[in-house]
Amino acid sequence: MADRIIVLTGGIGCGKSTVADLFQAHGVCVVDADAIAHDLTGPEGAAMADLVIAFGPGVCQADGSLDRARMRALAFSSPEARAQLEALLHPAIQAEAARRLSQAPGPYAIYMAPVWLEQQAKRGKTHTPPSIAADRLVVVDCSPETQIARVQARNSMTNEEVLAIMAAQVSRAERLAAADFVIDNGGPTEALDRQVAQLHEHLIKP
Repeated sequence: MADRIIVLTGGIGCGKSTVADLFQAHGVCVVDADAIAHDLTGPEGAAMADLVIAFGPGVCQADGSLDRARMRALAFSSPEARAQLEALLHPAIQAEAARRLSQAPGPYAIYMAPVWLEQQAKRGKTHTPPSIAADRLVVVDCSPETQIARVQARNSMTNEEVLAIMAAQVSRAERLAAADFVIDNGGPTEALDRQVAQLHEHLIKP
């Protein structure tokens, strides 16, 4: 197992996947919570039966996978539906992430978890201990305007849809306050490469 677990998080559209890819280029093991969620909700995914029971067959596509656009619309229009979705998915994601991280080599591994801080806040209220302990928290940051532009270019969402997702996440100020390290992804690619390389050199030290 890696000596340390570094959680990588950030708001929607901040570029977490781009940063994770750069860490992977340095030979770092990256465990992606979103990728695990896709496995769980793909055709014959382990979570699909429970999701269909909870939300009905309308959230299931013809191939048996989750209709993510429909589920996202439902989750962000209904706090109850969102809470139910999280209760079904998050424990399974955490369990699989913990399994993969236990097999990660090297001085550190990255756990990319978009809603890490949101989950920590909920655990604090319910006194539930985290299933994955983070040794350090890295936050990928950019301006809200850049977030919106990136998400709309990627997913063709409306401005209102993106703002609704951003409103459901912890605020930018809260993320920055919680961070051990901040990576600014609002500038050129060269600057991002340099920041990741510098942080990697810092993290591989004992």
